[in-house]
Amino acid sequence: MSDIALTVEGLSKRYRIGERTQAYQTLRDSLTGLLLTPYRRIRTRLQTADENSAGDNLIWALKNVSFEVRRGEVIGIIGRNGAGKSTLLKVLSRVTEPTTGYAELCGRVGSLLEVGTGFHPELTGRENVYLNGAILGMRRQEIHKKFEEIVAFAGIDRFIDTQVKFYSSGMYLRLAFGVAAHFEPEILVVDEVLAVGDLDFQKKCLGRMSEVAREGRTVLFVSHNLTAISSLTERCLLLSDGQVAKYGETEGTIAAYHASLVNAQVNLADRTDRTGSGQIRFTALEILNGDTGEAACSICSGQGVRIRLYWECAAPVNSADAAMDIRVNSSLGVPIASFSSRFEPWEHAPLPKRGASECIIPSFALAPDDYTLDIWAGIRNRQADYLGSAALLPVRMSDYFGTGQMPQFRKHGAALLRHSWTLFPNTPAAGH
Repeated sequence: MSDIALTVEGLSKRYRIGERTQAYQTLRDSLTGLLLTPYRRIRTRLQTADENSAGDNLIWALKNVSFEVRRGEVIGIIGRNGAGKSTLLKVLSRVTEPTTGYAELCGRVGSLLEVGTGFHPELTGRENVYLNGAILGMRRQEIHKKFEEIVAFAGIDRFIDTQVKFYSSGMYLRLAFGVAAHFEPEILVVDEVLAVGDLDFQKKCLGRMSEVAREGRTVLFVSHNLTAISSLTERCLLLSDGQVAKYGETEGTIAAYHASLVNAQVNLADRTDRTGSGQIRFTALEILNGDTGEAACSICSGQGVRIRLYWECAAPVNSADAAMDIRVNSSLGVPIASFSSRFEPWEHAPLPKRGASECIIPSFALAPDDYTLDIWAGIRNRQADYLGSAALLPVRMSDYFGTGQMPQFRKHGAALLRHSWTLFPNTPAAGH
């Protein structure tokens, strides 16, 4: 038996913008298509003859993707939004056909692409477990054997005989993932399962993924949670604009991804999801190495960092009335730390029409994770500008305590606080 579980060779997928891809048509679609046929023929004649090139109305979601996966490997797939990750999984799961190239999979394939597909709101949770399991490819005896385990995993024992239409969105997703998580194919294809449920359930999902990996099954795992990717996988595939940018050892691939995310400056001028009066308006953000002053794609735990905020003022503002804050959030969106000019005031001077403010952090003593930065500006404590997730700040592992051991974010928390231990032998507690 071959050691290769999956072979992808020259895989490409092209979409025509505005074209319907569904396999069936309604009567209205057919009539509309009939009326538009003459115009489509004229348009086709006017297009360039090269059908393989991406014209104005063509887009390549995947372009010449090739890689191999060995049996029992857990492979992470990462990249920006729109890089082609979900399209790749849909092609591998036979949801859609490739335009060119091929993918050869050896063994039964289970896909967790859109959790909850096939659930019927009028059926009970119990009935939907059997229905959804059958859609995924599980046999009835297999579902019956694992039914109690699935329900316990989802944590909805009391509501299993209630119609799904009365479930909250969280209950619905937990049950759907519970079914999918107990499917046991040779190759498991998973797309962003950590978006399901609350924090506790996300931890349970990660634990289940770890179990699957230990059982020796092949897993392709797409996620924006790079901490989870790092803990679950040894090799990683980085996609960029539908092409393979890097395929290899996970840490190096994640470092390459971080490098691709970071520009000298993050442009904020065009962000439309901001709130505030606009008297102060952020235009850019820059992350700099605390020692060299150079643009940083990531930093190590305990390393110094400088966060420079560029801004514009609609009218002259006295710096004594103005304040700026930076909030650091974990990859799960949990606030970890804040840095404010109100805590460490700057020198008093009128703020010019355009300028920059720099927050200097001598030691960024946080455990490895992909942190996001929220930024806020105010005048006399009234909000002038606020932008959530203004920038990504990846923190990599380092020997922070000098012992060769590094605390894990999920087990020991985010903050790294220097400390020491002293031993007092033969010292009983008071009263003993």
